[in-house]
Amino acid sequence: MVGPDVVDAVKGAFADAGVTGHLHAVDIDSGAEAGLDADAPVVTASVFKVPVLVELCRQAAAGERSLTDRVRVPAAPRTLGPTGLSVMLDDIELSLRDLAYLMMSVSDNHATDVLVRLLGIDRINAGLAALDRHDTVVMGDCDYLFSTIAEDLGGSIDAMDEAPSLLGLRALTAEQTNRSTARDTTALLRRVWTDDGLAPDAAAEVRRIMALQVWPHRLTSGFPMDDVKIAAKTGTLSHVRNEAGVVEYPDGSRFAVAVFLRLPGREFRNPAADAVIGRAARIAVDHLRAAR
Repeated sequence: MVGPDVVDAVKGAFADAGVTGHLHAVDIDSGAEAGLDADAPVVTASVFKVPVLVELCRQAAAGERSLTDRVRVPAAPRTLGPTGLSVMLDDIELSLRDLAYLMMSVSDNHATDVLVRLLGIDRINAGLAALDRHDTVVMGDCDYLFSTIAEDLGGSIDAMDEAPSLLGLRALTAEQTNRSTARDTTALLRRVWTDDGLAPDAAAEVRRIMALQVWPHRLTSGFPMDDVKIAAKTGTLSHVRNEAGVVEYPDGSRFAVAVFLRLPGREFRNPAADAVIGRAARIAVDHLRAAR
């Protein structure tokens, strides 16, 4: 049972950062949980890349493809993005698992889209349904998201800078874009971390790749201890800051945490919003650890 002190502390942290948000944390082994508005639909942004990774590893474990299969990626066209293949200029050939690494470690949008087109949107959603994750839906890849933004702004994504408001965009409306809930997201992570519904090899590869994310400014900032392991995925869009992952302590206790924020402004850099993801996660995890 979540005490009002935990909920109030998380709400207070969000208020101090000038954001609103949704949170869910669950003890992977006991099932004890803590949450705030955990069942409301949220825009996943790049957190949708977790289901993509899960489906890749599931198909590989089923023998449909090998993670070492190689894909040639031409220099153009490339999906918009600030990292990885999205900003690289030349033809390249990589394995599927290295594409997945780029997708998760630096949130490479083009690597993501190569994988999504290979795996299939329908298969990704069917895989989620097979894991009883009915509140998590992938409607399209990164290019699809940017295409909806361009359409909603009259034909050009460059119009984002001049638009008086972006809040009506489909990409920022949970019911019209890639979506989940905080609870459904942690439930997916819990299944991965317990090999529940996934072949052990598939789950282990998801865990390995998720542990390679490089960003320290959100979830990881709440757990700065060297002996605490973090495996996670960020998500960022205008007005949206997210991260979902697993926090593992040296005593073996493990907690899946998902934090989805909505910002009042559209600024690309918001250190307070980034940091409160870690702060809120730490409040919830400390509560669950104390209740063990």
